[in-house]
Amino acid sequence: MRIAILTCSAATQDLGCSSVCCLHDLRKKKGAFASYGEQSLELIGIINCAGCPTLAGPEKLLGRIRSLVDFRVDAIHFSYCIDALCPYKTKYQALLKEKFPDIDIIIGTHDAHVTHEQFRESVKELFCQPKRTMVEVIKGK
Repeated sequence: MRIAILTCSAATQDLGCSSVCCLHDLRKKKGAFASYGEQSLELIGIINCAGCPTLAGPEKLLGRIRSLVDFRVDAIHFSYCIDALCPYKTKYQALLKEKFPDIDIIIGTHDAHVTHEQFRESVKELFCQPKRTMVEVIKGK
């Protein structure tokens, strides 16, 4: 099976998630990858979502997914962070199933270490930490 992983742009770009847990469970066939049993798994690519949606969000996502389709991907897994955090995951899953009916679209990657609620609260805390701006640096504040 040729596998791809779609990650949350906010988690990877803003919070520095390196997808280590997703990749670990892919290699060990744990979590959502356990369902493949004895099939060999080949990671084709990891891409970020297009970011929290704007009017062009779905089209941007389709463009990114096409880059995987060109490499004959069999299944695209939405990462754990998308599963836990994204309010659009079922909309995006339906869109991808409609546009790419021959590709399995699966929500989930690695096993959860905490509940979705605990994960969401921890991520919210990360996003809500006070930050310094460039203006503050320039003005020496």
